[in-house]
Amino acid sequence: MSVYEQLKALDITLTPPAAPVAAYVMYVQSGNLIFISGHIARKADGSPWVGQLGKNIGTEEGQAAARSVAVALMGTLQEAVGGDLNKVRRIVKLTSLVNSTPDYTDQHLVTNGASELFGQVFGDAGKHARAAFGVAQIPLGCCVEIDMVVEVA
Repeated sequence: MSVYEQLKALDITLTPPAAPVAAYVMYVQSGNLIFISGHIARKADGSPWVGQLGKNIGTEEGQAAARSVAVALMGTLQEAVGGDLNKVRRIVKLTSLVNSTPDYTDQHLVTNGASELFGQVFGDAGKHARAAFGVAQIPLGCCVEIDMVVEVA
């Protein structure tokens, strides 16, 4: 099944990337690698998904937020590859920042919300290395921010 058939089966519609809100670009390509800037979690209405894991957001909601970030990352990736996600050879690495209390220790489970979706969409090419960190705060008070590195054909 192609990437686009998988997205359709999962009822996912990709949107173009948002414009950067600071002094950076949304992605940079170097050779066959595309580095995608961090994307924050957003709710269905586009508003920032605000909150802190271990305080007012649970792990399951955090996973949904991370999944929303993965969808946004794929929208940016689609633009970066000229509109054809079938050019993706491998999701190489994710770095996930989880806004969490000092005693919250399930950042890795939150990040699974993104990792599992990449596996569903890209199959073996979606399996990646990653790091998941608990942090004191993320821009706009969001609960999750993720960036990624992708190898393309």
